[in-house]
Amino acid sequence: EVFLPEEPRAAAPVDFLQELPSYQSALRRRAAAGGTQERRAAPRGSAGLRAAEARGPEQEGGELAARPAREYPLTIAEKRRLRDCQQADIKYISGWKQWKRTSSKSLKKVLNEVRELFSRLELWRSDIRSIEGKFGTGIQSYFSFLRFLVLLNLIIFILMFSFVTFPSIISEYGIFNSSFAKISPKNIEPHCTVYKPSGNMGLVYFYTYLKDLLSGTGFLEVTSLFYGYYTIDAVWLSSPRYNLPLAYLLTTFAYLALSLLWIIKRSVEGFKQNLVHDEDQFQSYCNKVFAGWDFCITDPRAAWLKHRSLQYELQTDLEEERLKRKIADRTMKEKLRIYSLRIFINIIVIAVLSGCFYCIYRATVFSQENSNVSIGHDDVSNTNFQANLLVQYLPSIVITLANFIAPQIFSFLIRFEDYSPAFEIRLTLMRCVFVRLANIGVLLFSLWSQISYCATDECKACGYNYELYPCWESEVGQEMYKLMIFDFIIILAGTLFVDFPRKLLVTHCSCKPVQWCGLQEFGISDNVLEIVYGQTICWIGTFFSPLLPAIATIKYFFIFYIKKISLIHTRKPAARPIRASSSNCFFLVVLLIGLVLAFIPLGISIAHIPSSKACGPFRSFNTSWAVVPDTILGFPTGLQQVLHGIASEAFAVPFFMVVCLIMFYFIALAGAHKRVVEQLRQQLVMVRFDPLFCTPKV
Repeated sequence: EVFLPEEPRAAAPVDFLQELPSYQSALRRRAAAGGTQERRAAPRGSAGLRAAEARGPEQEGGELAARPAREYPLTIAEKRRLRDCQQADIKYISGWKQWKRTSSKSLKKVLNEVRELFSRLELWRSDIRSIEGKFGTGIQSYFSFLRFLVLLNLIIFILMFSFVTFPSIISEYGIFNSSFAKISPKNIEPHCTVYKPSGNMGLVYFYTYLKDLLSGTGFLEVTSLFYGYYTIDAVWLSSPRYNLPLAYLLTTFAYLALSLLWIIKRSVEGFKQNLVHDEDQFQSYCNKVFAGWDFCITDPRAAWLKHRSLQYELQTDLEEERLKRKIADRTMKEKLRIYSLRIFINIIVIAVLSGCFYCIYRATVFSQENSNVSIGHDDVSNTNFQANLLVQYLPSIVITLANFIAPQIFSFLIRFEDYSPAFEIRLTLMRCVFVRLANIGVLLFSLWSQISYCATDECKACGYNYELYPCWESEVGQEMYKLMIFDFIIILAGTLFVDFPRKLLVTHCSCKPVQWCGLQEFGISDNVLEIVYGQTICWIGTFFSPLLPAIATIKYFFIFYIKKISLIHTRKPAARPIRASSSNCFFLVVLLIGLVLAFIPLGISIAHIPSSKACGPFRSFNTSWAVVPDTILGFPTGLQQVLHGIASEAFAVPFFMVVCLIMFYFIALAGAHKRVVEQLRQQLVMVRFDPLFCTPKV
């Protein structure tokens, strides 16, 4: 009905169309066409007509209550008259409908109050609003994203502690009449079950405790922080039997699924906003000029930066148009030159990535070989302590250097590839994302190559290098723990020893070089990459260190205040901020990439690499996944047949076909919606050239 111009009266548009400026303009033009005297003579008639339209849905459906007067796009006087008409019509409604309307309003009021109460209890609500008021919505989106990660890690910690750590602790100490059982592995060579944690015995030096605290060895290795602590096969809470290996595996799947669903839910919301902002160049220009200001800004310097931001965006649009014309006018010789240059630069990028990966691999191998040798010696001197700590943290140091140097090289090389400014930013960010996340993958690959290396028959009987890694899951957990701790140390040290001295120099030194450098910008994308890198470490390391989410929660809690102080006192907002809606979508896409990357090493560790036979809940199984079929064998025969049927090809193929049909249906539906949106945009363009085009239909 919206698209039929020959109909004199169309159906009432949906709510969001009533909020469009074109719709409001059409209403004003239609009112102006009737004359001033006619508009003054019949105000009550128009209000009564609107009141009748408000009562129409209720009289037709009998279930919907009239919309409140405040939801109509009317003046205050018309809203008052509409409210009086609605109240006068109540006496003509039956008692049952009056009760329904009253109860509906009361319920809505209660729900609004409860929602307001929960919003007041929201974490960092006032801090984030203050940041939004001073620096705009772009920087506010970063701190909201940080709050989301704090809540996500807190929930993951609650899951792991409730279903894995808590049953182990209460069974070990006999709380609530609980007990535990340890089943000796069958058909396993005795030498594979030997595990002697490097716990400190007797009197030790203080810096030994410090080294253990920073590296996860010593007294921390035998605590519930790491995988090796959970060497329990079953827990009896009074009478029921609690299968700890199965709970350990299912809880791992649960926190991964929870993270995936939560990220997808938030991504869909951001994707909807991006669809709304998807516009042509003319609409983009109009939105920047007439609707580009952020009215949340109250700080004068932030307002000046917003002016600069709008100026930069307009310059970027003009630069992109210039590049489009330049690309269209390129000759074949110029195209060959630029494509050859891009291929050469991409070869350099690949070489830089390969060099980073090789350095990480060699550093990991060297660290593992020398740290295992040093553990066996009782070195207590301060020099040996520093050397051992350096060896322990060598992979983390190399990864941090790679994360710092590689993006600088990419930012320098991108200038010669002759891309548009917007595409330069996206390509550089994607390269930086790949570097940070791929470095974690290379570290794990290096560890697995050392774990799986077997040169003797005794080692092959165990399935892994039992001499260097008697409990290899705890070793991987220690590496993830060190990456987490070192990442926090780097963020804290950067604020204390780089940002604050630079702020003091800029404030108190009038030298031209210092003033030319100025304060460091608060780059939203760089800060997001930092916390996504840490969150990926947390997802991977939680399986090997169940309490790692608690450390991540505390880490992000302190990072919030560190970044807030840094933003307010030592840094300035970036001159090229990104829009809040697009930034939220970008944050979640990068986070989703990190989660997908976390699936790969966890899947290999669970299903492919043999589990340790000397520690952990899966020591009685060949792999961690083997606990699932072993548990299914204990089910009734009928349930076993159902589960085997679901896992068979006879069920998988039809299920895959049905999923494909549903997916194709939603793709077609999305295409239809996209065509409708395009038609609406075309009509809005027609309204711009011919104001009377859509007047009869609204």
